Amino acid sequence: MSARPLSIVHTENSCGWGGQEVRILTESRGFIDRGHQVTLLSPPEAPITEAARRMGVPVVELPIRRKRMPDLLALRGWIAARRAQIDVINSHSSTDSWLDAIACASLADAPPVVRTRHVSTRVNRGPGTRWLYMKGNAHIVTTGEAVRSQLARDNGIPLEHMTSIPTGIDLDRFSPGDAHAARRQIGIPDVPTLGIVATMRAWKGHEYLFDAVASDREKWTGWQVLVVGGGPDREPLEACAAKLGLANQVRFAGHQEDVVPWLRSLDLFALPSYGEEGVPQAIMQAMACSVPVVSTPVGAIAEAVDAEVTGLLVQPKSAEALAAGLARLRDDPGLRARFGEASRARAIQRFGINEMLDRMEVVFRSVLRR
Repeated sequence: MSARPLSIVHTENSCGWGGQEVRILTESRGFIDRGHQVTLLSPPEAPITEAARRMGVPVVELPIRRKRMPDLLALRGWIAARRAQIDVINSHSSTDSWLDAIACASLADAPPVVRTRHVSTRVNRGPGTRWLYMKGNAHIVTTGEAVRSQLARDNGIPLEHMTSIPTGIDLDRFSPGDAHAARRQIGIPDVPTLGIVATMRAWKGHEYLFDAVASDREKWTGWQVLVVGGGPDREPLEACAAKLGLANQVRFAGHQEDVVPWLRSLDLFALPSYGEEGVPQAIMQAMACSVPVVSTPVGAIAEAVDAEVTGLLVQPKSAEALAAGLARLRDDPGLRARFGEASRARAIQRFGINEMLDRMEVVFRSVLRR
């Protein structure tokens, strides 16, 4: 775009790590590369703070972990000292969204706040929340059309006050590769591989994946199950795999800074989530790497996975349904190949980073102070 560069401030209070944090940094880096000025405000203990430094995204440490007066005053003071230089603030989690909105509402000539809503968790209907979404935010961005529709249906937020902008990924980086070479690169056995890339939280559905494999264990002989991602549930998930007799078949890889070779090592990707999803980046990344996907139609996943074209969508919280879907692809290499090719084509058509940046810039410019 030919208009003047923007000064964008992102805020994130969460001390978790997942697709939301990856999107913030990917988007920030993309805008910086386009010549815009971007600053991230986050707590010093948040994983995104150090990750931003590694990616060359300017970051300022602020104590914005809680909805409390000291946190509000710290944020308000920072904004007040620089408000003339800030074009737009982009908030992401509940706490920083409240702090941004209140801080800016209490300042004259404050920058507008755009809220990005990353997940499909239901939003309460209280008057405070309605003020936040309608008055405290100049505009709402959702990561999927299903999330936008849900907010309109359940909370009465006008559709014109929201824009759905799926997360974009680097299609040059996330690209098909040789699975045998990838498995050698990451040091795992060169055998057929079923994998999941996700933060280890209950609602990502790891236990259903283990149950599905265990229920048909003879047919999975010769396959390995690769679990990539960190998170709070690793110990119980390791215990679950051991209890099901899968300890020698399930490989826990932990958090990986670069998931590309891990995705390329897969013959089949599963993400049996059952809640709180927008469009998971791992699904889009797997599809960009030509890996067929078996997932569930929760959140906005169906906007990424075209059922029976790029992968399969099965009933959530059902190990039986998941087992059937996985078995169908496990036993049909030709279908896996067709789904993989179609996945890459869909990723090129819909998941590119430039489309995300173009559309976010349109939103940011539309709310600039007049």
